[in-house]
Amino acid sequence: MINDETKRKLDLMSMHSLVEAFEVQEKEILYNSMTFDERINSAVDHAYQIKYNEKVKGLIRRAHFRYPHASAEDIYYSKRELDKDQILSLINNSYIDSYKNILIVGFTGSGKTFLSNCLGKAACRDGISTRYIRIPDLFVLLEESELKRGRNKLIKKFSNCPLLILDEWLINTMSEEEIEFIFELVERRYQWKSTIFCTQYKIESWHTRLGGGVHADAIMDRIIHNSITINAGDINMREVESKMNKE
Repeated sequence: MINDETKRKLDLMSMHSLVEAFEVQEKEILYNSMTFDERINSAVDHAYQIKYNEKVKGLIRRAHFRYPHASAEDIYYSKRELDKDQILSLINNSYIDSYKNILIVGFTGSGKTFLSNCLGKAACRDGISTRYIRIPDLFVLLEESELKRGRNKLIKKFSNCPLLILDEWLINTMSEEEIEFIFELVERRYQWKSTIFCTQYKIESWHTRLGGGVHADAIMDRIIHNSITINAGDINMREVESKMNKE
């Protein structure tokens, strides 16, 4: 097998996972019967899997999900209005390739955030950079950026992310400054990036909650065009989870 000097060179090239794969082969007898090509292929597969897992973990960590352990396999469908076929079709992330938005609408406690985090994690598993943030927290960053004259930097940060999840969309009345910021954000993402909006308000009420003016028209046009709507239903998932944990 490879000597210490070769291992050292591989480490210097940041190929630690490949070194680990070779060390595993040195200890396991089953590899003795394998050809040279088979052992190289196995070592590369091992190293690739480690690198892939590390990348996905990093993407999930940097996404700042509210539910980092959310998984599509754990989505609860019984007695909910969720369209299972629709959800499963979204897990392949094709909507991101076509720059579509997703609008998750449902009552308080209906599992909108969990569902959005499931979709976000599916994107991370495909190597797609994702960011989750609550609208109130985003506006706190906006206020801080105005003090530091970093508004453009903030817009650039959130407009460049391939998948952005905006939770608690329209939960509070927006100021004119906040509406202008949202307009600039959705304008830069329009037909270039995908955004998931989670809200308890029906889409027909959005225009009014956005001020009902020109900016509201422009924002609605950019969000609704080429979007997919998910109805999270009216079942309180917090109550469902509480009952399931007691059983």
